[in-house]
Amino acid sequence: MAFAAFGQNTGPSAKAPTKSGRVAWILLLPGLMYLGLFFLTPLFSLIITSLQVPDASGEIGRYQYGFAIENYWLVIESYWPHILRSFAYALAATVFALLISYPLAYFIGVKARRRPLLQGLMLTLVIAPFFISFLLRTIAWKQIFSNESWIVNTLQSTGLLAGNQYLVGTPFMVIFGLTYAFIPFMTLPIYSTLERLDIRYLEAGADLYASPATTFRKITLPLSLPGIISGTLLTFIPIAGDYVNASRDFLGSTETAMIGNVVETNYLQINDYPAASALSVLLMLAILLLVTFYVKRRGTDDLL
Repeated sequence: MAFAAFGQNTGPSAKAPTKSGRVAWILLLPGLMYLGLFFLTPLFSLIITSLQVPDASGEIGRYQYGFAIENYWLVIESYWPHILRSFAYALAATVFALLISYPLAYFIGVKARRRPLLQGLMLTLVIAPFFISFLLRTIAWKQIFSNESWIVNTLQSTGLLAGNQYLVGTPFMVIFGLTYAFIPFMTLPIYSTLERLDIRYLEAGADLYASPATTFRKITLPLSLPGIISGTLLTFIPIAGDYVNASRDFLGSTETAMIGNVVETNYLQINDYPAASALSVLLMLAILLLVTFYVKRRGTDDLL
């Protein structure tokens, strides 16, 4: 009888995974359709455009389908300084954003935990820039550091800047703008990790006569590593493709142009669609390789 009972129970349990699997696919269907429509379709269109060749008529902006793989080598040869500059700016801005965001996130998530009002106020101040247009904030910084501003005049009068030197249009200003714009993207993931940190670990470290530096290095930093990894990815990836801050219309100049600015110029001004598409594909592949290496190096568990 017992064996018969076990035999009767195996039927429904064997069908359950099939039913749950079917339900899971139904729930995934909207997400898969979204990825197919808004990611894969533009991606395939971008790759096809990057392989196009000039039209036989020779008219500017007219291209026909082809397989010009040399388009990729041409854009690398022509724009390799912009590629290196983009990743250098992205790396510098990510490091500066981390140096600013980690103490801020630590204060909000750990030190202000027992003061909910202060914690909520600090979080509001971190999120507040999202309520203002990104372009307006960038224009505001351009006006604050304009050539006629009191900041530039003070720096020139004190000798920190020469009389013919300015801030707008320099790499410093571009990195400054990138760092400022993406600080919330770095702060929030780190805060979400530190907010779940068990304070008893820190108290145990102090009870064992560990110095604050040792406690931070042995306990706080390893436990906050998932937030650091998420924050660096959310910061580095969009910065590498940014085209606003480095534009000569905002905080940059022709000497600070990044890949995003080159893509914009080729698409909207030169009408060299294959070159712009090839640069976009190369940027995406480079970021994908860097992120894959980064995740493999740190382990996927740190992203959970």
